[in-house]
Amino acid sequence: MHQTPVCRRIVLLGAGRVAQHLGPALWRAGHAVTHIWSRTPASAAALAAQVPGAVPVTSLALPAADLYILCVPDGAVSAVLATAEFPPGALVVHTAGALPLAVFAAYPAVRGGVLYPLQTFSAGRSIDWPTIPLCVEAATAADQELLLQVACSLSQVVELVATPQRQALHVAAVFACNFTNHLLGIGHALLQEAVLPFGLLEPLIRETVHKALAHPPFTVQTGPAVRHDAATLARHEAMLTAHPSWQQIYKQLTASIQGQQEPQPSNNELPPRL
Repeated sequence: MHQTPVCRRIVLLGAGRVAQHLGPALWRAGHAVTHIWSRTPASAAALAAQVPGAVPVTSLALPAADLYILCVPDGAVSAVLATAEFPPGALVVHTAGALPLAVFAAYPAVRGGVLYPLQTFSAGRSIDWPTIPLCVEAATAADQELLLQVACSLSQVVELVATPQRQALHVAAVFACNFTNHLLGIGHALLQEAVLPFGLLEPLIRETVHKALAHPPFTVQTGPAVRHDAATLARHEAMLTAHPSWQQIYKQLTASIQGQQEPQPSNNELPPRL
C-alpha cells in the first residue's frame, strides 16, 4: 500500500500509558525514538530506560526530529503546544480521539497531524500492535504519507480518518469500551454483595461479545427489556433500591433497548434469551 517504512527520528512528549506502549513499539518497528519529555522527569527517565537510544529531557526546547508525538492528556495538548519550542516547520501530531486537527491552527509554526490508536492502554498489559487500528489525519499529502508510513510500520490496520469521523469513532469507543467496563463493574459489585464469584459471568460475557462482533448488535439483543417482561423488570428495579444510581442506569438502558427495533425471529424461532 505504501513504500517500505524508513527509520524516522521521533520525539515523544509525555510518558504516560500511551507513551509507555508506543515508545517501545516505535523502536521495535525500526524508528529512532531520540528523546522523551515529561513534566515528571522520573517518568521520562523510566520510559527512556525501556527504549534503547532514547534520552530523557526536562526542557521543552526540543531537538530536530522528523516527527513529534504528543502523548499527553487531551486537556494538556494546547498548553504543551504553547510552551514547547519546536524547530520551525516541525511535524507535530497528537494521539487523541476527540481533539480536532484544528487544535494546531493557533500554532502556524508547526505542521499538525493526528496518529490515534484505537485501543485502551493499561500498565502491565501487552498490546498486539499489528491488530490495533491506527487513525491518521494530516493537512497535507506529504505529511499524510509520512504518518501512514509510520502507522503501517506499527499496525496492519491503518485508516485515513478525518476529524468528524474520528470524533464519532471516539464516542462509539466510549460506549463500547468505557461504558461497558462500568457496567461490568456494577455486575461485579452486585455479585460481591451476593457472595458469588464474578467468574460465573465469564462465559456469558464472552458469548455476548462474540455475537456482537458477528452480527449487528441490536439484532441479537437479549434480556427482559427486549421481551417487555414487566414482572422481571420490576423485580430487578426493586432489587436495586439500595443503589439508586444503578437503578436509574437500569431504567435508562431498559428504555433505550425498548426504543430500538426488536430483533425479528427467523424460521419460527424465538428471539435469543437470557
